[in-house]
Amino acid sequence: MEKIEKRKRGLACLSPERRSEIARMGGKSVPPEKRAFSRSATLAADAGRIGGSAVAPENRMFHQDNDLARRAARASVAARAKKDE
Repeated sequence: MEKIEKRKRGLACLSPERRSEIARMGGKSVPPEKRAFSRSATLAADAGRIGGSAVAPENRMFHQDNDLARRAARASVAARAKKDE
């Protein structure tokens, strides 16, 4: 049986630099003041809650790693405090 060579397709065939360049473009098409989540923390929180409920509880990272959840919460609080200064 002849072995078929697999070729990279899509973004995988691009150089890491080009992929990074494309990734940096993400979100730049909409100015920050028009992004829904940047204007409404409640909307962002609700979306996160809905997205989180779509994942089975045993597959949620914070459910599996309480230390990770604790560190993330502390980092979030610190970031908000720094933003408010």
